Amino acid sequence: MKIGIIREGKVPPDFRVPFSPQQCVKVQQAFPETTVIVQPSPIRKFRDEEYSAAGIRLDEDLSDCDILMGIKEVPVEHLLPEKTYLFFSHTMKKQPHNAKLLQSILEKKIRLIDYEALRDTGGHRIIGFGRYAGIIGAYEGFRAFGKKHDLYQLRSPSDCTDRREMEEELKKIKWPASMKIVMTGFGRVGRGAEEIMKILPVKQVSVKQFITQSFSEPVYIHIDTHEYYERHIDGGFEKKDFYNNPGHYFSVLPGIVRRADLYIACHLWASGNPVLITREDMLHRDWKCNVIADVSCDTNGPIASTIRASKISEPIYGYDRETGKETNWDAPNAICVMAIDNLPCELPKDASVDFGNELISKVLPLLLGDDSDDIIWKATETTLEGELTPHFEYLKDYAGGNSVK
Repeated sequence: MKIGIIREGKVPPDFRVPFSPQQCVKVQQAFPETTVIVQPSPIRKFRDEEYSAAGIRLDEDLSDCDILMGIKEVPVEHLLPEKTYLFFSHTMKKQPHNAKLLQSILEKKIRLIDYEALRDTGGHRIIGFGRYAGIIGAYEGFRAFGKKHDLYQLRSPSDCTDRREMEEELKKIKWPASMKIVMTGFGRVGRGAEEIMKILPVKQVSVKQFITQSFSEPVYIHIDTHEYYERHIDGGFEKKDFYNNPGHYFSVLPGIVRRADLYIACHLWASGNPVLITREDMLHRDWKCNVIADVSCDTNGPIASTIRASKISEPIYGYDRETGKETNWDAPNAICVMAIDNLPCELPKDASVDFGNELISKVLPLLLGDDSDDIIWKATETTLEGELTPHFEYLKDYAGGNSVK
C-alpha cells in the first residue's frame, strides 16, 4: 500500500499537510506494509528537506500510489483518475463553486472519502481542524479587543513560529479590572478556545453571577445551547425537542452578551435554528459589547454583525449598529468583528500535527484494516466506478446526474 501526500494546489494557498515528517515515519512503523511518498511543495510549512531528512521519499509523480491525501479541494486538472482521495471537498452541502470538482471526480472514476463526513457510530465527527480554530480564534478575539480599545498589541499568529510563541504573546494582555467575556459552544472549537481561557488570568463564573453581579477582576462564562435558548411556551429546554422543533425556541443570548465586553462565538449553528443575536438586539440602549470574535463564522446567519468573513491579512472589520452596514472597526458606534474563516492556517505546523495525530489514531486503522462499522464507507462520496454512493445520492443533480446504479 502506497500513500501519497499531495501538494496543495488551491488558491489562495494552504500551508497545512496531513502528516508531518515524523508522522510519516510513524505511519510506516505502525503499518509496516505501507509506504508514504510526499509530493514536493514550495509552500508547505514542513519543508521538503525535513521529509527527506526523516527518510521519506519525495516524488513529483504519485501515479503509483493507492491512496492520495491532502487538505483542501484539489484543482480539477491535478486529479489523477481511478485513485482513492481523502481531502475536504466542500461538496456535501452542494457548495456551488465545487460542483465542477465533484463532476470531475465522477468522470475520472475517483473514490472520494471526505474528511468532513467521517463520523463515529453516534454521528459525531472524528477528525477536523476545529480544535485549532478555537485555539487561534480565541487568541484573535483577544487581539481584536486590544486593538479596538488601544490597550495592547498582539502579534498575528501567522507571525509566530508555533503555538508556544503565540501563547507567550498573551502575557501582553492588559484588561480592565471589570472585563467580562462570553463564550458559546462545547464542540471541538469551543474546547479549543477553552484551552486558551485556562492559561489566562480570568475567572469562570455562572450565568446568574455574570448577569447580576459586578466584578473587580476579569471573568467569563462558557455556555451551551440550553443556557442561551428557551422554549416559547414555558421557558424550558429539552435537547431532543430543540433539535426536532427548533422553531419552538428563542434566543436569550442578547441579554447576556449585551453585558459583556467581548463575545467569542464557537457554537455550532444550523440554518433552521433561531437566530442568536439580531440587529435589533444590538440596538438595545444597554448594549455594551463592541468586540465579537465569531470563530464559527456563519455569515449572514445567527449573529447580525457577521456580515462577511475576514482574512488573515485583515482580521477585523467594523459593523455599524445603527445602519447594519460595514464600517471602520475603530468607528465609535462600530462593533469590531473578527471572523476569519480559515483560522487553523495561521499555525499550520501545529494544526497539521494535531490533525495528523487524529488521522493516525482514528482513520488509518479503519482505512487500512478492519472497519466493521463502515465508518469509511459512510464517508465515501464517490466510487471507483464513477458513481455516487447511496448515502450521497442526494448530490445527483448537483453532480450533473451521476448516481448510484
